[in-house]
Amino acid sequence: MYLISNREMLLAAQREGYAVPPFNIHNLETVQVVAETAAAMSSPVILAGTPGTFSYAGTDYLISICQEAARKYRLPLALHLDHHEEQSDIETKVRAGIRSIMIDASHFPLPKNIEKVRQAVRLCHTFDASVEAELGRLGGQEDDLVVDEGDSFFTDPVVARHFVDATNIDSLAVAIGSAHGLYQGEPKLDFTRLGQIRQLVDIPLVLHGASGIPEKMIHQAIELGICKVNVATELKIAFAEGIKQYFSEHPEANDPRKYVVPGKIAMQKVVEEKIRICGSAGRL
Repeated sequence: MYLISNREMLLAAQREGYAVPPFNIHNLETVQVVAETAAAMSSPVILAGTPGTFSYAGTDYLISICQEAARKYRLPLALHLDHHEEQSDIETKVRAGIRSIMIDASHFPLPKNIEKVRQAVRLCHTFDASVEAELGRLGGQEDDLVVDEGDSFFTDPVVARHFVDATNIDSLAVAIGSAHGLYQGEPKLDFTRLGQIRQLVDIPLVLHGASGIPEKMIHQAIELGICKVNVATELKIAFAEGIKQYFSEHPEANDPRKYVVPGKIAMQKVVEEKIRICGSAGRL
């Protein structure tokens, strides 16, 4: 099996009223957890990696691991470039076989954002790779990406329509109040704004920063057009806590084949929950 774009995945989710969950992965074990759980639940999923993840694990390693997971479980897997900014980096990874890209130029003024996204779309569509871009700016931190609350801003619905028309992207990540990382209190999502964006934009919409958002809010966001719900921080926390608990009970442990397993089990529970919340189980 080969790695695919997320285009048809998200269009199917849009037609049928559910969301595809992208899970941020980092290594062999996290890929195994997502792929095995997705296969067991017959759910489409996206394996997402930030630039830091690809630097850590190695692009060729990650591609090979994800290709093997797709082959073993006969899954249509998309390996996704999450929050990539450098055009040369994107080109290298697309030419290596990755077919799902998020170009993040949201920190630039609108004309520069459009220019950079257009450039990425021209390249990626040549390889039949899907392109997601962000309009608006989420606060919080994801890997090396840090956005202060004062620098965050929401997506303007009218500007969103212009942005989509001007760039020819396949999906749009919107800023409606979610944030990267964990929330200090209950998040407040601007569903009125999301509804307005949906009325003006007909491509699949993406919600970043979904870790910690209550289930009822996720369901409401999906009803209003969100087709992709990104999950990262909750996965890392679960994986780490599982391993920490094992070492607290077995301080003498030194075999990664044993101490990593509780982390995988804890992460699996989060993946199962997010697939259920997104309504993507049984969609393959």
